[in-house]
Amino acid sequence: MLERIKSTAAYLKDRVSIKPQIGLVLGSGLGRLVEQVENPTTIPYSEIPNFPVSTVEGHAGNLVFGNIHGVPVVMMQGRFHFYEGYPMEDVVFPIRVMKLLGIDSLIITNAAGGMNPIHEVGDLMLINDHINLFGTNPLLGKNIDEFGPRFPDMHETYTHSYLEMAREIPCEIPVHEGVYVGVSGPTFETPAEYKYMRIIGGDAVGMSTVPEAIVATHMGLKILGISVITDLGVEGKIGSVSHEEVQEAAAKSSIHLSKFVQDFIHKHSLTLH
Repeated sequence: MLERIKSTAAYLKDRVSIKPQIGLVLGSGLGRLVEQVENPTTIPYSEIPNFPVSTVEGHAGNLVFGNIHGVPVVMMQGRFHFYEGYPMEDVVFPIRVMKLLGIDSLIITNAAGGMNPIHEVGDLMLINDHINLFGTNPLLGKNIDEFGPRFPDMHETYTHSYLEMAREIPCEIPVHEGVYVGVSGPTFETPAEYKYMRIIGGDAVGMSTVPEAIVATHMGLKILGISVITDLGVEGKIGSVSHEEVQEAAAKSSIHLSKFVQDFIHKHSLTLH
């Protein structure tokens, strides 16, 4: 696995001249941020050695390099999910590669079902913690010592200083904060499952992010996580939901998310000078 990761990183370094500082993962319907990348270089996943290929509608399947507010970034325009049948090592493979490309920070976005009664469809939620209900862990098996310790500490998975910066960013839509519950999918949750997840401390639920955040933490990356609330798992508001409706709701909020992330990157860049 380590050789695969190194081989892929070497290929990308030969293709792209910039060394990214921040990696970004764009969730379902949230690809609008790509339009804001300055001097982009786009490489389809299908051209990258060892890379999986996204099979989910709403995920373009490109790795995009460029700058946002002068900060060099690498952006996943579409991610890989456990429910697609990929082993966990493939789900998190791009995060490992981005680390070898030079990133020290990761911004993870997703579409999620809101379980907190204050949530409405279209709101944003800053992730301050997560609960792993995937039934597995991307760090199972032999540890890659070059990346991190056998037993990584997870007490600050979502970087507190990044949350503090994000709280100060103005936004035209409500921005909440809460705990993200990661599940395997691909089924949406039953009313009883929503109730259970709320009882154990969850505010939003989705089928991604947690494996990526675990591996990023293992490698010492700083993380900002943001959910777009695309449907509701609140008692009394639970109705039928489809992937198309999730994509549509995400797309409506993507302009606000895009601006929010740009403002965060700009604010973050000022702390580096």
